[in-house]
Parts: sequence; C-alpha cells; structure tokens
Amino acid sequence: MPFVALGGLLVIVCVLAYAYGAAQLGDRVQVLAVARSVAVGQAITAVDLKQVSAARDAGVRLVPAAQASEVVGRTAVVPLVAGTLLTPELFGDAAFPPGGQVTASVALKPGQYPQGLAAGARVTVYVTSKAQEGGQPVPAASSGASGSTPAQLSAVVLGVDLAGDGQGATVVTLLLPASDGSLLAAAPSGGVVLMQTAPQGS
Repeated sequence: MPFVALGGLLVIVCVLAYAYGAAQLGDRVQVLAVARSVAVGQAITAVDLKQVSAARDAGVRLVPAAQASEVVGRTAVVPLVAGTLLTPELFGDAAFPPGGQVTASVALKPGQYPQGLAAGARVTVYVTSKAQEGGQPVPAASSGASGSTPAQLSAVVLGVDLAGDGQGATVVTLLLPASDGSLLAAAPSGGVVLMQTAPQGS
C-alpha cells in the first residue's frame, strides 16, 4: 500500500508540473528582434527586423511584432547585433545626429587609434594644438614637458573605413558633443589620437 500511495503522489506531481510548464510556454508573445546587424545612426529597414516568440515578462519592454511599421525608418541609437530582442531604448527618431551632437571624420595613421577599433566603441579623443615632427601628436604622458596639455573629448565611433583617404590613413567617423566639434576640426594633421575606453558599468 505505501508504494501504491507513493506512485499515485508521483503521478499527481508529474501532472501538475506538466500543466505548469504548458501554461508557461503558452504565455508567449510575438515580438521584434534584429535580423541583421545595424550600425548606430543607421535607419532601420524592414529586412533588419524579424518576428520571434518570447516569454512574456513585465520587467522587459519588448516591442510587439504588430508594431513593426512603427519601427521601420527609426534610427539605431546603439549598434544592434543580429538576434537582439528589440526594446524602445534601442532606437529613436529618424533625425541624426541627435540634438546637441555632431558627426566628424578624421584620417588617422597606425598608432593614432587602437587596432580592432569598430563601430559602437566609446573613445577618448586626445587633441593637440600642434603636431611633432613626423606628424605624431604630443603624447599625453609628455604634455607637461611640452607645455601643452592635449584636450580630451569623449566620442562614440560610428564607422571605421580601412580603405581610408587613399594615402595610407584610416578614416574614423565619430559622434561627439557639438561644443567639441570645432576643436576637433581645428586639429592639425597628426594631432589626434584615439584611446578606447571601457563600456559603462564594466
């Protein structure tokens, strides 16, 4: 008799577990995900999106698949990686760059930017008022000896064109505050160095 009772209890537990699992699987919704990588500042198109099934979670603001037409044409405010579930924080108005910011492109030689630099990276831009011989900027470590401290600007990399300017330089496009745009534009040839910074929260 004890074994019969235990067997009956086990059956009941299994049935309840199955019912709970079925309920959880049934509470899913169709949402939008990124079908292919989208660079920051790029307009989102229909082929950039796909529908996926995801579990409903009150703590995550996923975008319903029915709102795809409202997302197309909006701008990615961060680099979007294929497979990412879309949330309202990842895209914004079509106008780009955002208010108070500008984009700028700089031609950099090896040694003026970190190898492997890619779109989406956050960088510190060191700008000097003059360049040393050979076109290399005054390093920050020796700024005291030179009597000139390089300005430090914060920026986000929008793109890296390895083909460059046809003269051996790589062209890096940056998004930075509008107030810093004129300082970067006035930098002499060889007067800019990029240093990649760690992501926030790391």
